[in-house]
Amino acid sequence: MANNVQFSIAVHILAALACRGDQDTRSATLAASVNTSPSFVRRTLAKLSKAGLVETATGKAGACWLARSAKDISLLDVYHAVDAPKAFSIHSYAEQKVCTVSCHIKTALEKALTKTQKALEASLTEISLAQIVSDVKKK
Repeated sequence: MANNVQFSIAVHILAALACRGDQDTRSATLAASVNTSPSFVRRTLAKLSKAGLVETATGKAGACWLARSAKDISLLDVYHAVDAPKAFSIHSYAEQKVCTVSCHIKTALEKALTKTQKALEASLTEISLAQIVSDVKKK
């Protein structure tokens, strides 16, 4: 199963912007920090901009910066901005009518996983970008 890293990369980008303070930052600078391509960073920035987390200026002298204070950005804001996948997903295999588990596992799992997803999102709400930046600066 492939991992989706958009959420962690988006947090990385936002933390880098927060650490740079009021400096306008180019996507190439962020790409070097993340160790990815500037075009991937720009696609992520577009999502963050659409969500109101960053502001961008396009063109040759293009740059980006946080749209609001790091303390006012929760990790849930980032999670929703990049449309990160749910923590778990249920398989799409066809039910085997002769098996009770096969016929009812998806319903049972959905109930449990919905509760888990809500707990994840509640936890992300409690963590601000400022807390992440503080932890980064401690290292």
